[in-house]
Amino acid sequence: MFSISVSPISVGSNVFFAFALCTISILVLFLLRRFLTLRATPAYLIVPIFLALALPASVVLLVPIDLASSSRDGSGPKAIWLPDRMVLVCWRISYWLIFMLTWAILPLLGDYVDSGYREPKARIVYSLRKNARHQLIVLTCAVVGFIYVSISNGFRFTTSIKGLVMALAYVWGLVLAIYLMGHGLVSIPRNLIRNGNVSGRLRRIQAHAPKVHDRLMDAVNELESLNGQVAQLQQRKTGTARDFQEWIEDLSEGSGSADVRVPILEAPESSTTVPSVITERYLADLTRRLQRARHMKARFVDEWDRLVQLASDLQAIINSSASKKLEFGPMPRRSSCLPRVKILTPYMRYQMYSNVIPSVRMLFGCLFSIASACVVWSELIKSVAPQLSAVSLTVVPNWKAGKTLGFGKQVITALWLLYMCSAALVGVNDVKVWGNRALVRRNTYGESACWYASLVARLTVPIAYNFLTFLPKDFRRETIFYDFLGQFINLTYLGTGFDYIFPIFILLPVCATLFNLYGRIKKLFGFGLAEDDEFNDVENNPAGYGMGGWREGRDLIERELNGFGSLAVSSRGTHSTWAADRDESDSRGSSRLRVPAAEGSRSSAATQRPVTAPTVVDSEEEEENFFQSFAHRVRNTFETTNTPQWFQGEPFRLPRWMSNDNNTTEEGGVTRMFGGSAVPGRVRLG
Repeated sequence: MFSISVSPISVGSNVFFAFALCTISILVLFLLRRFLTLRATPAYLIVPIFLALALPASVVLLVPIDLASSSRDGSGPKAIWLPDRMVLVCWRISYWLIFMLTWAILPLLGDYVDSGYREPKARIVYSLRKNARHQLIVLTCAVVGFIYVSISNGFRFTTSIKGLVMALAYVWGLVLAIYLMGHGLVSIPRNLIRNGNVSGRLRRIQAHAPKVHDRLMDAVNELESLNGQVAQLQQRKTGTARDFQEWIEDLSEGSGSADVRVPILEAPESSTTVPSVITERYLADLTRRLQRARHMKARFVDEWDRLVQLASDLQAIINSSASKKLEFGPMPRRSSCLPRVKILTPYMRYQMYSNVIPSVRMLFGCLFSIASACVVWSELIKSVAPQLSAVSLTVVPNWKAGKTLGFGKQVITALWLLYMCSAALVGVNDVKVWGNRALVRRNTYGESACWYASLVARLTVPIAYNFLTFLPKDFRRETIFYDFLGQFINLTYLGTGFDYIFPIFILLPVCATLFNLYGRIKKLFGFGLAEDDEFNDVENNPAGYGMGGWREGRDLIERELNGFGSLAVSSRGTHSTWAADRDESDSRGSSRLRVPAAEGSRSSAATQRPVTAPTVVDSEEEEENFFQSFAHRVRNTFETTNTPQWFQGEPFRLPRWMSNDNNTTEEGGVTRMFGGSAVPGRVRLG
């Protein structure tokens, strides 16, 4: 055991450090509450995710404290500092907990939650089997690296193993961090500058709407297909299905969540046949697919809600330019990204959203553009002329003069680290190469939560050490962090060269994002790495015509706001009158989408996009929709029309010369011209 001696001079710093850690913990809890349901999420999932978010945040706090603690003189600097032993203990706890979370605990927990099995033993076996391939690849790389380290520095078991593990984890994290951070350094200022233009932002949202709508319809249809399989299983009362009757009942109950929306389209029936022999593996696979489909639907429902609400708010801002008064609609079930300030008058609200907020966005966009240029410049110049690094000049401009790091420089250091980590996290959200994982408000899938928490923890330490490489060599070598991690990264010449040369490749993601190389790759090969399509569609198709244009997105949003969309917005107060209420057969939670009475023949075109906005139904005709009203009017027209006089009385009779009466002996009329009438059994030649 070791003891930590606290100097009386650092008591204030200790109190500040403890208060900062408590603040970080509270903020992380609020973040978890935003994306997870804390009461419904088990503790074995909440605790690792909490640590995976709180520990990286403490690293952002610990780096400035380490810099001030290592540069203090005998009297102590005018900054937040801690004793060297305490800083070392904090680094050890943070690093090794993050390492265990990212490489072992969170991957196993993610697959444990996503296994689909009911019994804990079966879940653990599935998780271990799923991670065995990944761990085998890591172990192979570790063996090759161990041989290289042993040849370069001699065989020292403890030092070689420890250095190898830390170096490999840093290399993988740095590769991922450089790519994501390069994308985010361009994406953050560009989005702020573009969003400063309200009309342009609305146009991009409308261009993005058809893609979100299509994915929402696909998610609904996929969930309906899986619910159909569960219904087929529930109908079986004999055979192997009887052994898993409780499991099947749980699946059917899980699909019984009531939907406050009134859908208008009919999902296709399930075409998948249930096997005759029901096994545990089949039910686990069905459970896993059903869980993913439910969360996929929740993801795109949430995204579609926020997109429609944001488009409505932006349209209200544009429409208020004439009256100079801005009034938003009622608060939706899921609010948009625009803040709602209720204490303002309509005129002040108009000035706020039309002038002040766009100007602030433009200002921060320019500031973040300069910050991104400074980070890229520091990455490029640090191996050639580190004294010219822009980050180093703002943190330790006069370090050789013997000045210690003050509190102001610590704040600047924390801001640089926070911006670099934020750029990497923005890159995680923008670059869609992670499958179907996503963060959903209060409904994030457990496997997705574990994966995102693992990625956040995996990126923070490499970014923190990469930040240290911006500083002068003699200054960073005196830090506890360099003594703890840097010496193992620089254990071989290969590690030293990688640490200084590889960050230059940050130009690749920066240029790819800046010059829209992702869109060009997608157009060339039919796929893309970054989902920036809403920007490309507006630029390549400014008129908005054709499938997937912004005009189609505008029509979809209008239909949704008027209550005629695929998922009517109930919070608007507009009642969708498309279909009757669910009958008793659907009370168990069937999410089948209804068809309007006048559109039953169009149920096969479930995913067909509308091209025109509907007419809003008057208040006195609120009980029936447009198509029902049109059908009733046509029927009333035919029922109330009088029969014409010429159509009344005896039926119209043909003249005798046009008739063909077989009882007459003579052949007359028109038939005489063509050889008379035919006699059965004979052939008449003219």
